[in-house]
Amino acid sequence: MSLLQVHNISHRFDYLLFENVNFTLAPKESMAILGVSGSGKSTLLHICSTLLSPNQGTVIVCGHNIYEGNDDTRLKLRRYDVGIIFQSHYLFKGFFANENVELASVISDKSIEQGILERLGIAEFMHYRVGDLSGGQQQRVSIARVLAKKPKIIFADEPTGNLDDKTAQEVMNVLFEYVEKENATLLLVTHNHQLAKQCTYMRHLHVDGLKEEA
Repeated sequence: MSLLQVHNISHRFDYLLFENVNFTLAPKESMAILGVSGSGKSTLLHICSTLLSPNQGTVIVCGHNIYEGNDDTRLKLRRYDVGIIFQSHYLFKGFFANENVELASVISDKSIEQGILERLGIAEFMHYRVGDLSGGQQQRVSIARVLAKKPKIIFADEPTGNLDDKTAQEVMNVLFEYVEKENATLLLVTHNHQLAKQCTYMRHLHVDGLKEEA
């Protein structure tokens, strides 16, 4: 059974951003989406992750046609089945790092493994206030917050943009291992070709759809 199905998605603002986007992802699969700045990569990710309705097309997440259902369906998916890693971390800055992660656990009735915090290199910083952490540390806390939910699908928008190459690779290793262990799916937007090549599929977004990356 596919976890994510995208059929004939098109979107425009005052101009056509992209059209005829189609793909399917099954458990344990991952896809990297590359493209020039402004090609609509983040917009496509938002459409696939329940945040933005497309102008045309169908998105099926965990068996639910998300833009034919009601808001309750999308909220439930975001609470339990969908994890979104944004370019900006969107942590609660007045909270401690561990409180941000624990909040996700409370909402989803799941919990994160201590080993993941250690692999992400943030175990020793979990009792720091978010405002006292570096940008890279905040980004890794936001990734831990998503993994604490144990989602079926992870949508990641430049999750390693604030990290050095070694740390970025370790973070991606954690995500790939999670996908394999939990029978989950990863949709990744990135400019990093080396990381993109490690996904099951690598596609380039053009105005006329997704193309296979050479």
